[in-house]
Amino acid sequence: MEILDILIIGAGPIGLNCAIEAEKNNLSYLILEKGTIVNSLYHYPLYMRFFSTAEKLEIDGVPFISTAPKPGRQDALEYYQGIARQKNLNIHLYEKVLHVSKNNDLFEIETTKGNYKAKNVVIATGFYDIPNPMNISGENLPKVMHYYTEPYPYARQKIVVVGSSNSAVDAALETYRKGAEVTMIIRHSEISKSVKYWVKPDIENRISEGSITAHFNSEMVEVKENSVVFKDENNQIHEIENDFVLAMTGYLPDFDFLRNSGIELNGDCLNPFYNPETMETNVSNLYLAGVVCGGKDTHLWFIENSRIHAGLIINSILSKYPANHL
Repeated sequence: MEILDILIIGAGPIGLNCAIEAEKNNLSYLILEKGTIVNSLYHYPLYMRFFSTAEKLEIDGVPFISTAPKPGRQDALEYYQGIARQKNLNIHLYEKVLHVSKNNDLFEIETTKGNYKAKNVVIATGFYDIPNPMNISGENLPKVMHYYTEPYPYARQKIVVVGSSNSAVDAALETYRKGAEVTMIIRHSEISKSVKYWVKPDIENRISEGSITAHFNSEMVEVKENSVVFKDENNQIHEIENDFVLAMTGYLPDFDFLRNSGIELNGDCLNPFYNPETMETNVSNLYLAGVVCGGKDTHLWFIENSRIHAGLIINSILSKYPANHL
């Protein structure tokens, strides 16, 4: 069995960047991805636009051409998948990593399709795979959606949107404009300050004029077949008719996978341990890259500020060995 210099888990933008840096330094590598290239971006809402401008999403100095001031999902898919094609990166798609273990100085990686050995492993799996649950009765009913793609299925339906972040606000505005009757259940006293600055006035104005109903300082209690139950800031219980629930409550990294790989998780946010100068975890030669580094604080890292992780990781790996050792 070939022993790889680096095995990279996740073919998102940061995983791709790690592969590019490995190839530049003549390191053998393989990316394993459980879905398609930039799988998380593929599952974003169809009309989503980034907060960042195109140049801040670039990797390896390859220009990101976008006619819009803020590129959208399709622009990003074309860009990152185009880079993977152009550079002919070594990627196995639709192959999920099940377990990573270390035996002496080598990692053994078990997947749904095979087994691999590597000197170093980079986990760049993001956080979009596991929805943050509401932990209420009825959450598993078919009418409850934790992922939102487009507004058309919700036309003329009574929609409850849970949350007030970018994903919740986008879902509320888009479904409202396609004819849905939209109610927002928001745990906090206002729309999240992190909402894109050109969108925030829109949702606030729709709420002010009554086009979208918003219950602030409120919390979902139960989802029923034809209604939802929530409590307000005075702990008063309310029940309203409902067809669909869009639970835009955020997403979490796969903490079980990180723990089973030997990575320490700390504090209430389950922050994984890593050296910020090298991105190396408490397990020697096991690295983290991208938004997975933030634990439950998924707003800490994003493409724009985690592009540097690839360089830090490769420099750390190279510093441990003579040039002819790898």
